Amino acid sequence: MAVSYKTGRAPSATIGAMTDQSITMSLGWVIVYVDDPAAATDFYVRTFGLTSEFVAPGGTYAQLDTGSTKLAFAAYSLGNDNFPGGVRRAGTEGPPHNVEVVLVHEDVDTAYVIALAAGCESLAAPEDKPQGQRVAFVRDPFGTLLELATPL
Repeated sequence: MAVSYKTGRAPSATIGAMTDQSITMSLGWVIVYVDDPAAATDFYVRTFGLTSEFVAPGGTYAQLDTGSTKLAFAAYSLGNDNFPGGVRRAGTEGPPHNVEVVLVHEDVDTAYVIALAAGCESLAAPEDKPQGQRVAFVRDPFGTLLELATPL
């Protein structure tokens, strides 16, 4: 007995603008949820030479000075406070989640060695990419996917 699992073609649709207003936004922060924001901040300061701006009282939020766009760490409990269900926890098993943080330096090979020595897991050793960049991928001890890259 043969069973066909083909489905019909989906109807095409054009979705118009939801409003006739427009705005241009800028990226202000990248916030990574972790168990211990202060520990994550300390790791990034020690390992990658970033500068800590502050750790909020209670330790549920910490921010690094990374230029015009800040890198911050927030406790999972803040996600639960911000919206029902909070955020999914990053894991150190299996493929990383769908977001990566990119740290840029001229010497990716040295950054990669330092990251591994500090406790990051290697996902891909440094290699040259067609766009002229050298990149490596690691997972930090908190489960965050990091790309270490030369400037583009």
